[in-house]
Amino acid sequence: MNPIFNQGTSPAQRLTLVLLCSAALIFFDHKMASFETARGYLQSLVSPLQYMANAPKQMMTWASENIVIRQQLMKENQHFRENELFFHEQAMQLDIVRQENERLRSLLSSPVRGEIKKMFAEILSVDSDPYSHQVVINRGTNDGVYEGQPVLDEKGIVGQILHVGASSSRVILISDISHAIPVRIQRNGLRLIASGSGQIDRLIHNFVAHSADVKEGDLLVTSGLGGKYPEGYPVSRVVLVRTDESREFATIYSQPVAQIDRLRYMLLLSKETTKEPSAEASKTNSGSLKNSSKAGKS
Repeated sequence: MNPIFNQGTSPAQRLTLVLLCSAALIFFDHKMASFETARGYLQSLVSPLQYMANAPKQMMTWASENIVIRQQLMKENQHFRENELFFHEQAMQLDIVRQENERLRSLLSSPVRGEIKKMFAEILSVDSDPYSHQVVINRGTNDGVYEGQPVLDEKGIVGQILHVGASSSRVILISDISHAIPVRIQRNGLRLIASGSGQIDRLIHNFVAHSADVKEGDLLVTSGLGGKYPEGYPVSRVVLVRTDESREFATIYSQPVAQIDRLRYMLLLSKETTKEPSAEASKTNSGSLKNSSKAGKS
């Protein structure tokens, strides 16, 4: 059904009008920059839409980058932890080697007389009995060890050989309750007996008169009596002197100078003397014999 009256312009006219308007707007925008302000407002209005459109892509990029970086950081962190453990283990080994070197150096430079033969030994085991202070060392009859042989560390006297095997020996420590050693005070030469108390850090000195000149801090050294220990080696230091008139004797305790609870290496002293003096004596004797024979021939 056709309308009675035609309303509006035709499509061709509309297209022509739109083209003319577009050409005019292009001319004025290009030549006169008339729409810069309007374009700025329109750009501001469209920007949120552009951000919203780019948001999914940016989120995906951020997530992928962070996941990769996090995994890389975790791997690097794990690698650093492994290296840290490795370096700590190396540091502990170096510290152990350093401590052993210091112990060996101090042990070899301990004040042993030159004419006394000495032997190096290492502890193999410690007696588990709390009432028996004994250790086993890696020296025996094959090395020339004998019963009663004195043992010391870099600080002082440790004990003596109790039993000897072919390749190992048992050492009784001076803190053992069945051990006693004759000592003297280095300050005045007063002789005492140092007996083990069953405690690592205490020696007992019995039968000491109240009038005895003993003071806290006095250094006790071997007296040489009995023939077991050479004279002059440090044994202990007095830590308690108590005189109670109600008791017959004074109460005196001393602390061993040797680190009995930290023993690892020890020295064994022998009654045998070194062969260097005898060799020198033989040389001098042979020289004198030669000189006497030459004199006789002349």
